[in-house]
Amino acid sequence: MRNQSSLNGSSLDARRVPRQPLYTAEERRRRDASGWTLVQGVLAPVQFLIFAVSLVLVMRYLGTGEGHTAAIVSVVVKTLALYAIMVTGAIWEKVVFGKYLFAPAFYWEDMFSMLVLALHTAYLLALASGALGDRALMYLALAAYAAYVVNAAQFILKLRAARLDAARQSGPTQPTGAAL
Repeated sequence: MRNQSSLNGSSLDARRVPRQPLYTAEERRRRDASGWTLVQGVLAPVQFLIFAVSLVLVMRYLGTGEGHTAAIVSVVVKTLALYAIMVTGAIWEKVVFGKYLFAPAFYWEDMFSMLVLALHTAYLLALASGALGDRALMYLALAAYAAYVVNAAQFILKLRAARLDAARQSGPTQPTGAAL
């Protein structure tokens, strides 16, 4: 027989621990004062635009066999953009949290970023060495892109959490409609 409190969800509520804000007041101050925050804010949508164009080119090649060189170049450009955002992101993390990578607030995002980096780097190595045929290389690019989409979603959710934290901390006078 089921416990009545577990049916109405109260047992789950009793065990729920309040989530710590993403940033301490000092970390938020460092984040807001850092020029690296702006760099990340610019590079992230630029990288996403490069990704979107590249995805279309890769899919076009896989679907029609046309545009092989354009697809290859686009994946290389996407990978270089990824490297740029990862290096500048590590610097940002050091400025804000005191660690280049794996600060507790971004631990799982950084862990998954390592997979994204590994897949993109594997693409470059396979391209340079000729280890994979043309289609297999494009499927590797798609695997890297799938991992990138998951990782981008992680960061978007983290940004949303930070905005919600800021809205909660500023009280009811702050409009919350701006949160993602």
